[in-house]
This record gives sequence, structure tokens and C-alpha cells, in this order.
Amino acid sequence: MSAKELEDYTEEDFLLFVKKIYNSSYSTEEQQIEAVFEFERLTQHPDGSDLIYYPRDGREDSPEGVVKEVKEWRAISGRSGFKPE
Repeated sequence: MSAKELEDYTEEDFLLFVKKIYNSSYSTEEQQIEAVFEFERLTQHPDGSDLIYYPRDGREDSPEGVVKEVKEWRAISGRSGFKPE
């Protein structure tokens, strides 16, 4: 991940990125931490990485649930969304 913005990702590509974080699929702990920081930077969501590690009650606890919440929050907040597929 290098200096992209959320709108540079398709929803599918961002879901793959979230799945990799969610499943701790990075080779090293350092890479995992860097990916989490990048997730926070990209989403700009006030809950940050809590979206992944401490989901709110009633929200699907899955990568798909994370992406759905990010997408909904960005729309409500007037921020740009994902790149069209």
C-alpha cells in the first residue's frame, strides 16, 4: 500500500485489503501494523482500527461488515467512495 486514497480502490480491492488485515495474513507483525495504520488513514473513520478489532453491537463481525460500515459512514459524512468496478 503506497500513498493511495480510498477512492483509488474498487470496493472489491478494498475488501481484499481488509480481509488480509482481518485474517492477520501479513508476513510480519510490522507489516500487519503498517496495514492497520494505512486502513485508518484511508478510511478516516473516527473508530479507526476498532472497526476491525472491536465492532459495534449489531454490526456484522466480518471484513464485509467493516467495508459496509466504512462505505456508509463515508457517504453520510460527504466523503468520496470507492472507485467504480
